[in-house]
Amino acid sequence: MAESDWLALLLTLKLALGTSFILLLIGTPLAWFLVKSQSRFKPLLQAIIALPLILPPTVLGFYLLLAFSPQSAFGQFWVQQFGQQLAFSFNGILVGSVIYSLPFMVQPLYSGFQSLDKRYLDVAQTMGLTGIRRFFKLVVPLTKSSFITALGLCFAHTIGEFGVVLMIGGNIPGETQVLSIALFDHVESLQYQQAHQLAAGLLIGSVVLLALLYRLQRDKTDGAVQ
Repeated sequence: MAESDWLALLLTLKLALGTSFILLLIGTPLAWFLVKSQSRFKPLLQAIIALPLILPPTVLGFYLLLAFSPQSAFGQFWVQQFGQQLAFSFNGILVGSVIYSLPFMVQPLYSGFQSLDKRYLDVAQTMGLTGIRRFFKLVVPLTKSSFITALGLCFAHTIGEFGVVLMIGGNIPGETQVLSIALFDHVESLQYQQAHQLAAGLLIGSVVLLALLYRLQRDKTDGAVQ
């Protein structure tokens, strides 16, 4: 691969790891809140979280680009606080990636939390464990496979992002040019051999990761049956 492709690979891994870590911090309490919530606004919140699943990436990217612009209130606030703009920067595509991949973290965790046998928590409560301790001592270990699935899906989804990243970050080598955009760049330049290398790598990596996640789910199901 060319040096620019290696830079795109490193940037993509950095984006995927950063997105997965941030979503783990945000998505875990959000999914737990949704499981516990009895609010009438819960369906609306779930719909907003799931919106990136059906909304065209370019639509989301367009509105995020407007929000990140130095001319917007949020964009001006960011520049004042951090001294650089969000649009056409790595931080910008990171924020956009977090928003776009949010349902891939929240939904697996929500399903895992919802299927948890509440009797474990009731017993732990009678033993005097606080809510935080119950969560980390019981909920997290018992739903470990849901966390692995959520992290795997977020990571894989971020690796393949194109529309949102292109709208927010453009195509700046070393700054916003991830693998999917580098692939598009090669195709536009009629560099099909380089495009084949990137496409094959993305395809194989995606299949391997999904196969591992499905294997995990099968092992979990087999263990439950036994």
